[in-house]
This record gives sequence, C-alpha cells and structure tokens, in this order.
Amino acid sequence: MLFPYGHTNIFYSTKGTSLRMKFLMFACTLACSLSPLIAQQRGQYMPGQFGLNAGVMPAPGLTYEEMNVNYSSSTLKGANGDTVPVTGGYNVWAIENVFYYVPNFKFAGANLGVAIIFPTLANGSLALPEYGVNGGGFGLADTWLQPFTLGWHLNRADVFVGDALWLPTGRYTPGASNNIGYGDFGNHVLTGSTFYITKNKATSANLFTDWEAHSNKNGTNITPVQAFTDEWGIGQILPLKKNFSQLLQFGVVGYDQWQVTSNSGLDKNAPFYSVHAAGLQTTYILPEKSVSLFFKYYWQYKAYSTSLGNTLVFGGAWTIRDPKPKPPKQ
Repeated sequence: MLFPYGHTNIFYSTKGTSLRMKFLMFACTLACSLSPLIAQQRGQYMPGQFGLNAGVMPAPGLTYEEMNVNYSSSTLKGANGDTVPVTGGYNVWAIENVFYYVPNFKFAGANLGVAIIFPTLANGSLALPEYGVNGGGFGLADTWLQPFTLGWHLNRADVFVGDALWLPTGRYTPGASNNIGYGDFGNHVLTGSTFYITKNKATSANLFTDWEAHSNKNGTNITPVQAFTDEWGIGQILPLKKNFSQLLQFGVVGYDQWQVTSNSGLDKNAPFYSVHAAGLQTTYILPEKSVSLFFKYYWQYKAYSTSLGNTLVFGGAWTIRDPKPKPPKQ
C-alpha cells in the first residue's frame, strides 16, 4: 500500500536454443542465477504495492505497516508475447515490515518522511516436473531504505517525490541454488500522486512511478538493466457508519513494468521485457484510530520476455500520530 519491495532473480535467454530449452534456462536461473550469459527479466521492485492512495503520505508520527506480497506464475511469454509451450510453476512470498517516520514540521511546504523496510522474509519455489527441476529458498531478503521523501497536501491532491536505496542484505552467491537477495545495490527515484475528483475527496485517481538503476551484481561483471514501473488506481470511499468512524474504499488498480536500458555484461541483443496487469483493491479504514486493512489482487494480462501470472497483496497499517489528533466535537 505504501512501499515497494522485490526479491527474486529472473533470467531468460532468447538465442541459440529451442523454446523448451529457453524455458528450462529461465527456470533454472530463476532459482539459481546459473549463468552470466543471460539477461535479467524482472526489476528489483515487485509491482502491485501502491494502488489506491498512491500519493498520500502518512500523518506526522510513526507508521508501521505489515504487507504480504505473493506472485505466482505458470506461464512464460516470449519476445513477441507468445506463450512458450512448456509446463512449470513459480511462486514467491514476501512478508514486509515497514516503518515510516514523519516529523511534525514542514520543509518547502512539504512533510518530510523517512522509511525502512526491514526485516523482510521471502520464500520462493520453482517446479518443472518434465525436467526434474526444483529450486528456491527461504530467508532474510534485501533491505529498502528511503531516506528522502517530500509530500505535499494540496486542496485537491496529495503528491510526493522521494529517493530510495536498495541494500543487498539478503543471501546471494553466484551460482547458488538458494539465493534470497539480488546481490546488487539499487537506486529508486519515486513519485506518487492522488488527485481528488470530488470535493469531499471520496473519489480519487492515483499514480505511482519508480525508476530503478543498479550496481554490478556481487562476484560478477553483470549490471542489471534499468526498469520503470507505474501503478495506477481509481477509487471510491463510502462511509460504513453515519459518523464516518468506519470507511470502505474500493476501486480498480493496475501496474506496468518495462525494461528501459540494454544489458551490461550480458547479451545486449536480448529482447526487452515488459509486464502489464489490472485488478481490484478494497481497504477498510478506521480514521479515528489511524488503522487500515487492505486487500489487492492483480491479473497480468500481457507480458513480453518474462513470466505471466498473478499478484496478491494484503496487510494493514497503523499510525501513532504525533501530535495526537483532537477528539471530535460531540
């Protein structure tokens, strides 16, 4: 809902082998990062984590969010979007612990926010029965540190800009079969915006963007490609009680992710990947207690040179506000 996280290595070659062998190479390196001669086919950021309220920073104080992210796929798409005819399954879970602090002062008319996602537990599994391939791992994943975020609360919009660092704290060894981290540093330039279509702010249009760039992977000469991600959503809030103490938000959400640069240290002729998804989100909000619970599900409807699957995201957030809000007038 508030923050990004990704945690897997997905690779796939398109030259010098059959379609079935391409999928086998993709699957093996998905679990093991086996070869330096293949191209990374997924960004660090796992899309699907913002959706509605994409531009809204938490209120001043300390916010804790627990977010569960699952991505599952049994289909690989080729460079033209065609399905590679081979069976297999890929499943990844991440449990994120997000801490976000917003002090009670403003800079350049904006609130200043600092965030960290740590610890994150990740679990991935891969099965290719026809090839006898199984892989995956469980453990502590990489760390997301967001030292700079500026958020503005305007009359008809909430917007923010920020920068985040990806720290390779997860387990990673070239050629290992149980990697959890990416093995490289990353820099993520972020924007978020929520435009309120109605004056009472019940109806909103939302957009989040992330441009990511990476360092070399540890122990290799490979620099993963840069990627751009957008997430969008259109939502509506309805009161569940007349005093607005309980709210229900629901809407349509989606995401897109593209490779935007060629490979470095790899095959520069490998095709660029992209993936596109749409889905639904619902959020239960207790405004007076600064608590929210959310659920999202995305169906990937198009992909090129990467896997095609579904994303499930759910969890909750709680803000300890500072200063505490004044009680409503009776």
